[in-house]
This record gives sequence, C-alpha cells and structure tokens, in this order.
Amino acid sequence: MRRTLVVMLKEPRPGRVKTRLAREIGAVPAAWWVRHQTARLLRRLRDPRWNLELAVAPDRAIASRAWPAGLTRLPQGRGDLGARMGRMLRRPGPVCVIGGDIPGVTRAHVARAFTALRNHDAVFGPAEDGGYWLIGIAGRRPRPGFLRGVRWSSEHALADSAATLPGWRIAHVDRLRDVDSAADLAACRP
Repeated sequence: MRRTLVVMLKEPRPGRVKTRLAREIGAVPAAWWVRHQTARLLRRLRDPRWNLELAVAPDRAIASRAWPAGLTRLPQGRGDLGARMGRMLRRPGPVCVIGGDIPGVTRAHVARAFTALRNHDAVFGPAEDGGYWLIGIAGRRPRPGFLRGVRWSSEHALADSAATLPGWRIAHVDRLRDVDSAADLAACRP
C-alpha cells in the first residue's frame, strides 16, 4: 500500500485558528503565522515516499486559495478532533496524520514514523506538552471508540489516545514541540 501523510489544517482566518495563541499575540498575527507556517511545512514535507494530502476545515475550505494547488484536499467533517482524525486514519494504510503547527518537523521525522509502522500497529510522535504531533496507523482498522474520551489540549492527550488502542503494538518516535502559545512560538524561533 502507498503511504499517506495527512496534514490537518484550518483555513487561516483571524479568530478561527490558533485561538489560544491569538489570545496572547492577537488574532491577525496568529492567522498570519498559521498561513506562513503551513506554506513552509508543506514545501518541506513533499516527498516521493508518500502521498501528501490536506484534511481541511471548515469543509467549504476545500476550495480555499490558502494552500498550494495540486494537493489532494479532504473535508475533515464533523465531530471533535478525535472523530476527524479517526476518519483520516481509517483509510487504507499506512497513514500518518499531523497538524500544521509543528515548525520543527522534517521529512526525516515523518520517514521514521512510517518505518516504525513496519513493526508496529500504531505510532505516536510525542509533543513537549504531553500531547502528540503525529499519529499513524499501519493499516489495521481501529475499533469503535478509537480516540473517544481523549482529553484534548491537555498533558493527557497521548496517554488517553494510546488507551483507545488496547492490545496494539505502539511505537513512539521523535519528541517535538507544537505551537499553542506565545511561549511555544518563542521556543521554536532560532
């Protein structure tokens, strides 16, 4: 099966993206950061070893000019983050899903995650805050209840998510920082 990397993105409109960051730096600067961070990320992650696809929100943003033409765009659909990621991960695998707010992620990080899926059922890329920047599934179909009851945006997100995969062989790859706050943004700058 062909590997697929899905990047979960919200259309970069002030007041609708990175709301925690926006409370600290303002809605317009937060949306500007998202737009430019996403452009850099997508350029950096294009690779012949996997299909790069975008899962976009809101669903009508499928036609947005915010992202490069030529990449497959899928609507995220309804539900909480777990329901939306779960839809992407139930596709034929291996599939890895990341967000657009990880400035340090490289093709090498993604390649290590796909390599881990050769010998594991699932993979997580832990984040500094107790969450995760990447989740991947080798091809095994998750059971009903997958990613339900997860305490999103908390230090419990990774542990809660892994708990929805009982009996699965789970790997962890590189620990990276995502950007949720002004402090995170400052820590990611060279």
